[in-house]
Amino acid sequence: MTDGQPAEQAALRLDKWLWCARFFRTRSLATTAVSGGKVHVNGERAKPSRPVRAGDQLEMSVGFDAITVTVLGIPARRGPAPEARGFYEETPGSVARRERMREQHRLASMAAPQTPGKPDKKTRRALLKFHREQKPD
Repeated sequence: MTDGQPAEQAALRLDKWLWCARFFRTRSLATTAVSGGKVHVNGERAKPSRPVRAGDQLEMSVGFDAITVTVLGIPARRGPAPEARGFYEETPGSVARRERMREQHRLASMAAPQTPGKPDKKTRRALLKFHREQKPD
């Protein structure tokens, strides 16, 4: 501890690292995700208390995204987002996969029919007529 700065930690709990790196809004959400099997460290399922070190590879599901990152450092505190991004690096394969999924979601939303909501009187009558004709007698 020199100049008022704490010594750099060699390891940090997985849930705390995920929270400090801003993947989750609260540490409790990070703990729940790790306990639920949504986070793997070096290809193995981990517990929230597992120590994370520089060089570890984390695979996680956050929302609809599957993210793979390499740990570059251990934060001393939960700082601003630009500072947090310095503690990990997303793998090129993960970036490509997220971009591909984003494009698929964009295309799927364009292909979905745009329903205006409740059918108007003319359409309702046509639907009723259609359903009456389909009933077996």
